Amino acid sequence: MQKYYYVLASQRFLLEEEPMEEVLKERTRHYHEQEKEIDFWVVRQPAFLEASQMSEVKAKCPQPAVAIISTNPQFITWLKLRLEYVLTGEFQAPVPEIPDALASVAAVS
Repeated sequence: MQKYYYVLASQRFLLEEEPMEEVLKERTRHYHEQEKEIDFWVVRQPAFLEASQMSEVKAKCPQPAVAIISTNPQFITWLKLRLEYVLTGEFQAPVPEIPDALASVAAVS
């Protein structure tokens, strides 16, 4: 079982209003230079929000949501300080309610 940390916000805020693509490209470049394995992922409509223990978090976040999930708590803390208007937290996976930490749910039309 692995502990995952996340920054969660609306898709509009995280992917349209903030320059996240640039931030994540720079982080990826830095990891490659340091020969470090990528430990963060962008997940649209994250499935972990469907777990019963995440119901309060899901209720606080405008939908559709996007999460940046990482195994590195310092990276998530850095993002929280940079972005300000996001939710943060942690969860463990795989567990019965969260079998895949990086899964997303299909958007309902």
